[in-house]
Amino acid sequence: MQLIDLNNLPEVEFAQKDIKAILADTIAGYEEAYFQQHGKKKKLYPGDPIRIFLYTQALREFQLRQIIDFSAKQNLLKYSTGPFLENLAALREVEKLPASPAKVSQKFILNTPQSVVQIIPRGTRVSPGGDIYFEVKENMEVPIGEIEITAMLECTSEGKIGNGFMPGQINILVDALPFIESTVNLDESQGGSDVEDDENFRERIRLAPESYSVAGPAGAYEFFAKKYSSAIQDVRVFSPSAGVVDVRVLLENGEIPNEAFLLGLKESLSDKTIRPLTDHVIVGAPKAVEYDIELTYYILSENAASVTSIQGNIQKAVNEYILWQKTKIGRDINPSELVARIRNAGAKRVEIIQPSFIQLQNIEVAKEVNVSVNYGGLEDD
Repeated sequence: MQLIDLNNLPEVEFAQKDIKAILADTIAGYEEAYFQQHGKKKKLYPGDPIRIFLYTQALREFQLRQIIDFSAKQNLLKYSTGPFLENLAALREVEKLPASPAKVSQKFILNTPQSVVQIIPRGTRVSPGGDIYFEVKENMEVPIGEIEITAMLECTSEGKIGNGFMPGQINILVDALPFIESTVNLDESQGGSDVEDDENFRERIRLAPESYSVAGPAGAYEFFAKKYSSAIQDVRVFSPSAGVVDVRVLLENGEIPNEAFLLGLKESLSDKTIRPLTDHVIVGAPKAVEYDIELTYYILSENAASVTSIQGNIQKAVNEYILWQKTKIGRDINPSELVARIRNAGAKRVEIIQPSFIQLQNIEVAKEVNVSVNYGGLEDD
């Protein structure tokens, strides 16, 4: 099924919202009515009390037209927001994703091998410090003779608050157990997401028709992948060979998903209500292609008084380019885009040393390493 890109649809307006035109129509209407009633013309000049009154009425008309235009647009997927978008989504049986907790792979180390099976009870908490906790979701049995066991833990607080703790940082056993000596996380905690925002929600609604049968088309796998977690920012689906479906996902802000997140997504996509019987689903992270940024920019001499402001805008443009570059799988590393953004931010010209153009494959994503942005000084036009 070929779905329509909402960005390619024409802009629509249900009510004219030009305040000057509304005022002109209101004044013209009054002058015409006055002529019809009195048989003579009356011109309303600026400062006339009647004209001032009509201006207040024109403002009311303007506000009403704003409401009319906004209300009508809430019936269109391209413009709908908030509760209106949720009601529109109900027509396609799509619900907004709630906030979800971060997850992490946690290792528990015993003080000595046990002669009997020990239980790490559900609800046992660990912490990196502060008021953030991760807990065991199901009772875990430690086999006889083992000295360590690994489990998937969830943050007790939903949302992004539990993301970003690097390996080794979650090392406090909050609920002490006599046979546990220490604990440590093995990977970065991730996957926590806030309530789905309107943009991601709108995109899933657009993809919903792909889900009316089990996954099969690329769009269907993309829909079900994004349904798994609102932390997923981009999905790339392709078939490297007959019967094999390769799904690559990227998290918010270009974060590479860890193995725990990918395992959960694979289990979700492999559900019998989603995966066709003959499909072999592979779920993985895109391969990071590293690149450096090294450049020097110059500013026009006539803008000398605004150098500090322009420098701030240029740094912001570079940061936005880095984010743009790493948030879509298969997006080529494109220095021309970087130059355009820096010039739009106020630079006269830019000398790019790195990066050079690199064409990426559909399983690759750009990842910046070293960033060096230098100011070369002022130049005449």
